[in-house]
Amino acid sequence: MHLSEFDYFLPESLIAQEPPGQRGESRLLVVRLDSEKLEHRCFGDLLNYLNPGDVLVINDTKVLPARLLGKKEDTGAQAEVLLLKRLSSKKWEVLVRPGKRLKAGSRVSFSDGMLKCLILGNTDYGGRIVEFFYKGCFEEVLDKVGVMPLPPYIKKPLLEQERYQTVYARQAGSAAAPTAGLHFSHEMLERITGMGVDIAPVLLHVGLGTFRPVEVEDITLHHMHAEYYEIPEATSRAIAKARSGGGKVIAVGTTTTRCLESAAGAGGSVKPGAGWTDIFIYPGYRFKVIDGLITNFHLPKSTLLMMVSALAGREKILRAYEEAVREKYRFYSFGDAMLII
Repeated sequence: MHLSEFDYFLPESLIAQEPPGQRGESRLLVVRLDSEKLEHRCFGDLLNYLNPGDVLVINDTKVLPARLLGKKEDTGAQAEVLLLKRLSSKKWEVLVRPGKRLKAGSRVSFSDGMLKCLILGNTDYGGRIVEFFYKGCFEEVLDKVGVMPLPPYIKKPLLEQERYQTVYARQAGSAAAPTAGLHFSHEMLERITGMGVDIAPVLLHVGLGTFRPVEVEDITLHHMHAEYYEIPEATSRAIAKARSGGGKVIAVGTTTTRCLESAAGAGGSVKPGAGWTDIFIYPGYRFKVIDGLITNFHLPKSTLLMMVSALAGREKILRAYEEAVREKYRFYSFGDAMLII
């Protein structure tokens, strides 16, 4: 499998710069695993594809205000730090910009010294290990100093920060939102449970593994960065119940899918527990747990595009993307949705 096989053309005008007026107002492109026909729907029509006894699995991670804008203490030059993974109470793995100027020993100050960090060293993927210095509770300081880490392709300021969180976000720890979940409102979730569909949470903190670009032409040589996940006992039971009763397991998002497939046992059983996953799903992978996937439209040559291609087939997915471009769907984090079922 070559990286170039997962490329497609996208006009810049189709990259959504802001969320829709209300959650759930997006369009929904339905890709059926047993048919070549594509269906153009509204996101609210998702209920027509769910049945009593199904289980909808969500990722209830919460996005940290992980983007820190500061200045180098010695020169006053602008510096940016993006939190990725907490290593201890004060040490984190981060990405920095500009990388050439932020070497080991550099000190960065944020918000006139409310938060400071010392760069301790490099990681093997080009990031940094840093130690933070502050007074009080780190999370409270971060809420005051940090900003939402919107992807670089979103140029428009986000006026309502909560629109980059799912309505069910619970435990802070992600450097990016599980964007398929952004479509769901509380009202829609209530309608789904009212149908007899279980909604079961898992946790995967979105980090570099999800959005790190693939830089090798032979995609099998790409290595994912590990991300932390948890699967509650109740979710494991809900999945087992759906499977035994003939229901479908529908994952909301690629992060949920990575979590479930990482914990999959024999026969598609999902083991409760916690751990770290660096699973890389690309065509040829045999899915053990999920029967369907709700997802957004992904960047060309991304591991996320490779994952949906593994589920539905590369050629079918690329045809669906071509049609989505023709029909002027909105792409990426604040864009429209796709249902693969």
